[in-house]
Amino acid sequence: MKFTLSVAMSPLDQLTGLARTAEECGFAAVALPDSLFYSEQVSAAYPYTPDGSRMWDAETPWADPLIAAATMGAVTSRLRFYTSVLKLGPRNPVLLARQLASVATLTGDRFGLGIGLGWAPEEFEWCGAPYAKRGARVDEAIEVLRLILGGGMVEYHGEFFDFDRLQMSPAPAHPVPIYVGGHTDAALRRAARVGDGWASAMMTLEELRTTIDRLAELRASFGRSEVPFEVQAVCVDRFGVSGYREQAEIGVTDAIVVPWLFDGHGFDADLRTKQDSIRRFADQVIGEF
Repeated sequence: MKFTLSVAMSPLDQLTGLARTAEECGFAAVALPDSLFYSEQVSAAYPYTPDGSRMWDAETPWADPLIAAATMGAVTSRLRFYTSVLKLGPRNPVLLARQLASVATLTGDRFGLGIGLGWAPEEFEWCGAPYAKRGARVDEAIEVLRLILGGGMVEYHGEFFDFDRLQMSPAPAHPVPIYVGGHTDAALRRAARVGDGWASAMMTLEELRTTIDRLAELRASFGRSEVPFEVQAVCVDRFGVSGYREQAEIGVTDAIVVPWLFDGHGFDADLRTKQDSIRRFADQVIGEF
């Protein structure tokens, strides 16, 4: 079991301090959220809350996750970073490939790309991407990213993306892993078919168990049972050493946690308070693993 620190909705001036402390305390990675903008009105329900409301408002702080990873990578040497998850649907994969190659290189290949389609039609439309056929478009985008990041002169001719021979240098020294998020069957199929792992949003242990079993079935059907595969989980009802052991038993490989929430502090708590919570979690949980 690995442990990843989520820094979602933390003030941006805390990020480097949180990264240093996470590395000192034995965390494997930092999970970086993604939000393009806050639209005053939204025409779809947020899929991960019971009533469809957003858990943040217009003043909630967000950083571009790739810039945040590069910034935190500059003050650490071992800690990994991954997006959880970046909204791939509204983005152009050719431009994104340039950014990914840069952050992977600048962090010494300590970066992983967690992706989702994106849920808000406004994010697609206002960034110039069609909301229709978003699943098929993301499938092509993943192909484009892997192709360009693999290095050398490449070309691609698909339904949504089309370009002649090009090359981006330097290419990452090692492949950038792609973790696919989402709870729908289409998302699970995508993760099983092309992903290096799957990332959950907030789920109970039993929901995770059912989903992980389904992923195993799908991976077998695609002939990928023996391929290494990460399961990154945000479990909402199992905590402490025994709770994380239960998660490991059902197949979770990476627990995403927010230690200060366990101690009753909010996302806007001050840096020292959060660092104390990180150290307490490391002593009480990570040390036992």
